[in-house]
Amino acid sequence: MPATTLRRYWLLKSEPDCFSYDDLLAAPHQTTSWSGVRNFQARNFMRDDMKKGDGVLFYHSSAEPAGIAGTAEIVRSGYPDSTAWDPKNEHYDSKSSDSNPIWYMVDIRAGERFRDFLDLPGLRHVRAIENMELLRRGSRLSVQPVRAEEWAAILKLGGVAARSRPGRR
Repeated sequence: MPATTLRRYWLLKSEPDCFSYDDLLAAPHQTTSWSGVRNFQARNFMRDDMKKGDGVLFYHSSAEPAGIAGTAEIVRSGYPDSTAWDPKNEHYDSKSSDSNPIWYMVDIRAGERFRDFLDLPGLRHVRAIENMELLRRGSRLSVQPVRAEEWAAILKLGGVAARSRPGRR
């Protein structure tokens, strides 16, 4: 019998004019691949650490205001990002191929939209998440780990804590 592992949590950033939480909700089966990430640390999280069943905070970046719109769930663990192999795709990388993938992606499915959008200025005043990676000065990574206690605090702020508690998978 396999050992039970704790569910992990992540924050994924997307510019809402490129792909918003509303776009995720409108996607077939409210599911999409999270492709086009071209940062090695973020790639490593997606390739090595993100697993099916992990929780996701969906963050709108480069927006006024920036903030967290809702939750999602990893529904497919990391696999090679084929957008890197398509010369017509904006995320094309000539060094990557199907036989030698450099970049990885995961699939996510929408969870719950937050009752209230959690804007970044407001989050900066929440003591329970004061050490969250998102709030560190100079933190720009588009894929970030989130601690279980930060996940719980964010869900409570978003009004969905009773239905999306941290747990085992």
